Amino acid sequence: MADFDAIYQVVSLIPSGRVTSYGAIAGYLGSKGGARFVGWAMNASHGQASIPAHRVVNRNGVLTGKNFFGGNRMQELLEAEGLTIQNDQILNFHSHFWDPSIELL
Repeated sequence: MADFDAIYQVVSLIPSGRVTSYGAIAGYLGSKGGARFVGWAMNASHGQASIPAHRVVNRNGVLTGKNFFGGNRMQELLEAEGLTIQNDQILNFHSHFWDPSIELL
């Protein structure tokens, strides 16, 4: 699996108003089974404003990393970018999904 810096480089390219998944990042970096490692990288990135970790969710659009932001901060950040969240899940997830394997050809 790539190191945290490689993950952060991909995450920094996610456009505002779009989201991706831990698994999509891992797959793009050549480690289809590395979603958990991407999650660890996201957890370690808090406090680094240049890394939009709030744009990384699970494969179903659920805000699984929200506890690391405190309160509803992850949801607030995504809503400020135009996404609608209900019960910790992004509505119309697939229309907001950004796949690095397609977008970063």
